[in-house]
Amino acid sequence: MILHQVKANTLLILFFCGSLVFNGLSARESTERIIPFEYDWYFRLEKTNDNPNEQSEWRKVDIPHDWSVEQPFVKTPEGGISTGHKKGGTGWYLKKFSLSNIDTNKIITLCFDGVYMESEIWMNNKKIYYHPNGYTPFRCDITDYCNSPGAENELKIKVINQGRNSRWYSGSGIYRHVWILKTEKVHLDTWNTFISTEKVTGDKAYINISTDLLNTTNKKIRGGLVFKIYDNSGKQILLSKSELISSANEKNNIIQKVIIQRPQLWYPEFPAMYKVKIYSVIAGRITDSVSVPFGIRIIAFSTKNGFQLNGQTLKLRGGCIHHDNGLLGAAAIDRAEERKVELLKTNGFNAVRCAHNPPSEQFLNACDRLGLLVIDEAFDQWQKPKNPNDYHRFFNEWSIPDVESMVRRDRNHPSIIMWSIGNEIEERADSSGMFLAQKLKKAIKDLDATRPVTAAVNEFWDNPQLKWNDSEHAFRYLDVSGYNYMWWEYENDHKLYPNRVMYGSESTAMERAINWDLVEKSSYIIGDFVWTAIDYLGESGIGNTGYYAENEKKTPQFMDYPWFNGWCGDIDICGNTKPQSLFRDVVWGTSNIEMVVHAPIPNGQKEKVSYWGWPDEEAHWNWTGFENKILDVRVFTRYQAVRLYLNDSLLDEKKCSNDNKNKYTVTFRVSYQLGTLKAVGIQNEKTVDSTFLKTTGKATGIHLKADRNKIEASKNDLAYVLIELIDNKGNNVPDEDVEIALKITVI
Repeated sequence: MILHQVKANTLLILFFCGSLVFNGLSARESTERIIPFEYDWYFRLEKTNDNPNEQSEWRKVDIPHDWSVEQPFVKTPEGGISTGHKKGGTGWYLKKFSLSNIDTNKIITLCFDGVYMESEIWMNNKKIYYHPNGYTPFRCDITDYCNSPGAENELKIKVINQGRNSRWYSGSGIYRHVWILKTEKVHLDTWNTFISTEKVTGDKAYINISTDLLNTTNKKIRGGLVFKIYDNSGKQILLSKSELISSANEKNNIIQKVIIQRPQLWYPEFPAMYKVKIYSVIAGRITDSVSVPFGIRIIAFSTKNGFQLNGQTLKLRGGCIHHDNGLLGAAAIDRAEERKVELLKTNGFNAVRCAHNPPSEQFLNACDRLGLLVIDEAFDQWQKPKNPNDYHRFFNEWSIPDVESMVRRDRNHPSIIMWSIGNEIEERADSSGMFLAQKLKKAIKDLDATRPVTAAVNEFWDNPQLKWNDSEHAFRYLDVSGYNYMWWEYENDHKLYPNRVMYGSESTAMERAINWDLVEKSSYIIGDFVWTAIDYLGESGIGNTGYYAENEKKTPQFMDYPWFNGWCGDIDICGNTKPQSLFRDVVWGTSNIEMVVHAPIPNGQKEKVSYWGWPDEEAHWNWTGFENKILDVRVFTRYQAVRLYLNDSLLDEKKCSNDNKNKYTVTFRVSYQLGTLKAVGIQNEKTVDSTFLKTTGKATGIHLKADRNKIEASKNDLAYVLIELIDNKGNNVPDEDVEIALKITVI
């Protein structure tokens, strides 16, 4: 039994912790060659001088694991506001394991999807590998360091997250999945397998499959590969074979061209997925097999047609997100990653920018399966730092291997439409920056020439000696140009560079309308990505709105302790939509009319909204204690006019504003009374649509609303349970807050 004290109107997260026959021969399926390596780990934090009593004993944990989220909030950690007042430190992971006799002569590889950061791999007291990047996947061959089958091995992972190394909450530790890969001397590699759609004509899709067969023996071998393709329902639709002869210790690249009849193309609305299984057959024996999901789709970018998916122009309704999962921290639990995609899709987004690092593989799998377009981003800095201890220390040596590992892992995901090489890079317009942009672009194109390279480029507040005209140097080597908060330069730049394809890589909620109007108006502007789609840990208080004395002019960009999260998202950290999302719905046309009410402003004070913020509004009509007080009511709509009624009495009719500051908005001042507030949309002097807010009763009960009624007995499955206060008619009561006791019994 677990007992927690929580507040109502919050979120509770519950979680619980064959053979193949080919030509008469039997082989293990590929799912058994790579095995989850996530249970029975032990973890400890190193003691620190400032806290000698800090826990240092080994304790059992499962992977994914984020130790920072387990630590208390600290007023003055090194990361401070940036990392949400959470501590890092140095941690050690320990796992003991033995190989079996069937592993004799196999290659044993550890596969990590993400470790934050500066990880050291130690096998049987020998340091054998180092990986500094906290977000890129990596592999480590431990074959030569393992003891004989049956003897115990001791694996230790040292992880360092110290100093000021991040501008947001990063998490600490082995926060993504880990696998152990066991292959024979002649084997295949999923990272060396790339499936691309060459073209789709009529009822045929022409598919290229490129894969490597690695012969690590000292013998010349003769054999072949077998390719089986399965459709969205799991039905085998194609069988193809390729013969080969390999010299000793040779990597052989095989390109197989196949035609799929009557293909189901991948769209966000219908994300059809295929799967190819590849078998290596040497001397009549299957030595290895891999299974790689893929989608069939064609992407194109041009100033004339914008972004096209399978020949259809599509505007990107985008949002940026960080990688954390709210109060779960950075741990990439499968269901948490999937739920982020579900929230984005449900709220009208069709695209996401992964800011400012590669996401987890589970997040991309969910984007493929559920239909969400992705910009996969590599770096937040190059050679010049944004924090003294950040990745710039490793960029020169590690940037090419890191960007290659991102592309090699991710290029088979149909959801990915662009590779981003950086965000707000300080040296972007310098000669060094142009050289690095070319270098990174070449590394990507060598592995994947089917997608464009982009970056997010900002105004020169970080280089005050430069003017916007100098940004041409930053855009010169990009295929598609991302603009951070620079919508007023779109049309000017189009006149100067008519072949430049643009999009808003970051924009604010308050400027959403003018950004989207430009997207709708101009074919060369392909979309807009708001900062942010979902609230996140770190950058504490960004997006804050507060009340200050009339003579106080400064609006803080961030908020200090006890703030711990950014407050700029359309969706809050629990997954609930915020008032700014209602405006977005109208701007994007996913809703015709919405209504919000501004909270009463304290006497003698003035509301100040930060640049990423939104006014203190709520979508309800519960304002107890403010009867007969004047409240501002805003109606969002694209209709020509709005009529407002209170308890069926017409209060006023107003035309919708067309100025940029108040676009798609009608504002009324209403004396608060209990009852029903109704907004009616008017088009060509006819009533066409409406929305309403209704006063609820007092809270008399508690309602638990689970997002799913069944979950698996797995640490990677979750149920999110929303705790609501309800009145005696079952209505959600949004303005009351009480402490409740939760008793959770596992049976």
